[in-house]
Amino acid sequence: MPRRKRTYPSHWKADSKYDNMLLGRFIGSIMNDGKRSIAEKVVYDAFDVIHKKTQKGGLNIFEQAIKNVSPLLIVKSRRIGGTNYQVPIQVSGTKRQTMAMKWIKEACQKKKGKSMPEKLADELLEASEKTGTAMKKKDDVHKMAESNRAFAHFA
Repeated sequence: MPRRKRTYPSHWKADSKYDNMLLGRFIGSIMNDGKRSIAEKVVYDAFDVIHKKTQKGGLNIFEQAIKNVSPLLIVKSRRIGGTNYQVPIQVSGTKRQTMAMKWIKEACQKKKGKSMPEKLADELLEASEKTGTAMKKKDDVHKMAESNRAFAHFA
C-alpha cells in the first residue's frame, strides 16, 4: 500500500481590517488567481451591505452564519465486502468551518443577477437566520447521515 502524501500545516493570514483568522480564511477561499485585494473588497463590501440592512456588525453576522452552517456529521463512502456504504462520521472543528465557508461561497456563485458583495451579504444574512441555500445543504447532509445511521459501526 502506498504511503500517504505528507500534509503540511497551513498558515492562514488574519484579515487586514478586523485581524480575524476565520475571516482571513474565508477571504482566502473566495480569492481567485491570488488576487487577495479583490477578495477582501468583495467581503468588506458585503459587510457594508449587511450593516445598511440590519444595523449590525458584518463580522458578527458572518461568525453566526459560519456557526449555523457548520455540519456536525457527514457521510463518507466506505467499501466493505464489495458493497459501498455511506458511513456517517463526525467532523472536526476546522473541517466544519471549511465546509461551511465552501457551501456559502458555492451558494453565492449559483445565484444570478446581483453583484458578488450583494449575493454574499444576502447569503450570510440568510445563514445567520438559519435559512438559505447553504443552510439547506447542511440540513441535507445531516438527513443523509441520519438515514445511514445503521452503518455507523463501519466508521
